[in-house]
Amino acid sequence: MKSLRSRSLALLVIAGVLFSGFTIQQAMAVPNYPSEQEVKDAQKSVAKKKAMITRIQGIIVDLSIEQADLERKAMLKAEKYNQARAEVEEVAAKVDLLQTKVNAAKAEAEQAQKQLAQIASQMWRDGAAGTSLNLFLNSDNAGNLLYQLGAQEKIAQSSDQIYKSAIQRQQYAKSLTDQLKEAEEELAAKAAVAKAALIEARNAANTLQAKVDEQKAINATLRTQLASLERISDSLMRQRIQGLIDEARQNSLPGPIDAPSLYEVGAPNTAKVETAINFASQQLGERYVLGGRGPNVWDCSGITKVSYEVAGTYIGTHSATNQFYNMAAKRRLIPIKEAVRGDLMWYSYTDNFNGDKYHVVMYLGDGMMLEAPNPNRTVRIVKLRYGDLFRYAGRPTP
Repeated sequence: MKSLRSRSLALLVIAGVLFSGFTIQQAMAVPNYPSEQEVKDAQKSVAKKKAMITRIQGIIVDLSIEQADLERKAMLKAEKYNQARAEVEEVAAKVDLLQTKVNAAKAEAEQAQKQLAQIASQMWRDGAAGTSLNLFLNSDNAGNLLYQLGAQEKIAQSSDQIYKSAIQRQQYAKSLTDQLKEAEEELAAKAAVAKAALIEARNAANTLQAKVDEQKAINATLRTQLASLERISDSLMRQRIQGLIDEARQNSLPGPIDAPSLYEVGAPNTAKVETAINFASQQLGERYVLGGRGPNVWDCSGITKVSYEVAGTYIGTHSATNQFYNMAAKRRLIPIKEAVRGDLMWYSYTDNFNGDKYHVVMYLGDGMMLEAPNPNRTVRIVKLRYGDLFRYAGRPTP
């Protein structure tokens, strides 16, 4: 139980939550909060006071555990939306390209149809052999019978080619139109998935904010009770609890995760790394917004993507998972313990290479990272959290 609590406290720091947090649904029973009278009674006895301190700290820890877990789930919902939106953008580009091709193919088919109509009209006016006979009798080069016969055959072949070309163009235009219809249907389906994911993520974010507001008063009361029991100020109590959380994290997850090297990855391009980090650093304090990629709102994969775009480097679409896949496809993954300034790091529920990555950050070196964490936090630089951290980082600029 003690190790579970330490692990859970580490998850709290992972989510960057202290006395505030998120919820999608109530996952725990309402704790039995101590009343003010109970706290006053406990102050009269050393043993009761210690027991009350332990009880209040336990409630705070339980709330923090719940909040940290639910925040990770909210991040995953945001990542699902980003993936769905990336798929919509990909299919939308396909639809636009097909529409351009369909328009061109229809224009060519219509032109070929006009040529056929002109030939048919002339043959109807002159008779089936009228065109050939006219050239046969009036050609400037009709000096010999062989040429005349050749000219007649060429005209017949030319008419046949025009006819076949017209049919082929019509068939090609129809084929493209069918492809366009399928692509539009696919786009509509993916757009519906993305819309549902967006609604779910926004609803979660709204509920999360409501939970934060609800818990502010509770957390303030608990801190005040602890401060009165231990006879210290509220601000000092905040520091002490943060210290306990940090200590629990350090004890349960003391350092970088060990993982074998997969292949050789070159050193980063320092100039590009610093360009990306400088840009990201200029966004510190700006708001987190789901799907944000500037100029003054961001989500986790939005700020990493744009920062490296400014440095002239493509790291993948606006999705933490896709950015991981992009680094993997380019053979740029390195063990966490070998990560250096500018490398990307991911958080995941599983240790699976094919599993979704719900959060991506930019490593700054010296155990620090830059991230756009969640709707209740702005873009910030904080200590690297090891819980849920995937064992491989990515190097965008080897």
